[in-house]
Amino acid sequence: MKDKILAPELIERQYEYMARVREWNPDGLKVHVVTFGCQQNEADSERITGMAVEMGYTVTESVEDADLIVINTCAVREHAELKALSITGNFKHLKKKKKSLVIAMCGCMVSQEHRKDRIKHSYPYVDFVFGTTRLYTFPEILFDCLITRERRFYLDAGDEGNIPEGLPVYRASRFKAWVSIMYGCNNFCTYCVVPYVRGRERSRRKEEILKEIEALARDGYREITLLGQNVNSYGKDLYECYDFADLLSDICKIEGNYQLRFMTSHPKDASFKLIDVMAREDKIAKFFHLPLQSGSDRVLTAMNRHYTREHYLSLVRYMREKMPEISLSTDIIVGFPGETEEEFCETLSMLREVRYDNIYSFLYSKRVGTRAAVMEDQIPDDVKADRFERLLALQNEVNLSKNREFVGKTLEILVEGASKTDKSRLTGRSESNRLVHFSGDPSLIGKSVTVKITEADLHALIGELV
Repeated sequence: MKDKILAPELIERQYEYMARVREWNPDGLKVHVVTFGCQQNEADSERITGMAVEMGYTVTESVEDADLIVINTCAVREHAELKALSITGNFKHLKKKKKSLVIAMCGCMVSQEHRKDRIKHSYPYVDFVFGTTRLYTFPEILFDCLITRERRFYLDAGDEGNIPEGLPVYRASRFKAWVSIMYGCNNFCTYCVVPYVRGRERSRRKEEILKEIEALARDGYREITLLGQNVNSYGKDLYECYDFADLLSDICKIEGNYQLRFMTSHPKDASFKLIDVMAREDKIAKFFHLPLQSGSDRVLTAMNRHYTREHYLSLVRYMREKMPEISLSTDIIVGFPGETEEEFCETLSMLREVRYDNIYSFLYSKRVGTRAAVMEDQIPDDVKADRFERLLALQNEVNLSKNREFVGKTLEILVEGASKTDKSRLTGRSESNRLVHFSGDPSLIGKSVTVKITEADLHALIGELV
């Protein structure tokens, strides 16, 4: 078993820099972190914020009040990149008003050479940039910036095959927690930049994961979500006879009133053993996000997905045999290069057959450096848009039909906060990840309540406390 953890002295070095910045910052300056992208980015931002707090900064929700702004970027789709650049551009006027303001960019987008160069030349008010493998060196980079006031661009740490343990974390929620169990990806899907910007798969040691979850359980966290680009391949780089299903089993032995979720799974590595563990363990939410991407075997091969439509359906059938109540969601890419009308219809037929509880659908977006970006037969935008609308129309029918099945039932809901659409109501999610709105006192936030469903619309359920 190869030791994946960074040498302790490298982490101790960062704590020394945290102390130096804290001495430099006796008045408690303010930090604001902007996050784009996936849950892994959210988890990374919690560590960035945790290190900033350790360095004496206080967290502010106002960019105008901030002395340090960190933009944590995403590269999965061009829209996310352009939005991050646009937001960063809006901070230019803040730098003019407050010369001492420090602006940093990090994450997946800036780990691409062409984006790094654009930031260097077109965003001179960005003080420093660091890539995904440099996250743990944030204190050292910040200290250098504060002392020298020189622009820096850091991409590779030179130790991207290792994992930093022991960094401080500032949890955005007092009852929901992200726990990264692995980093990187080995799959090289032809449309995806993740292996290029996050590196190859590295699993955390099970002892470190279990220790983190034990602490969360002691602190009363009610929902814990395990994160990885492909959680189903957890442990392959560390253990001969220990996998993701075994990790779930060990986590469920930890005492506490919490529910366990995980994101994201790859169908080629999802196993019947994993499904058996889910069915057996009450702590694991009966919800599975299983990205399909396409219902066509030819397109799946072109995407380098390494599973077939029938293999995917065999997993769905086994899940529903073992857990009839399970909720399923998926990802769909519309308009992958070369996708024919018939192949798109195969995706529609999968939606009809599986009847997902929710889908996350995206128009294919070219990613520089990926094989799909240079494939022939790129689909015209108007064709992609038409297919996208038809896909949504079909899934909307399924969503509404499945949501209406819950009217009259009672569900246990973890209350997350005020509803975004109606601040007078509370909102939360059921075990099946359904959004539920209801009237109640704000003191219920962070607690589990029982709600009887009285109405259902396309995107949420409406109910009343029991």
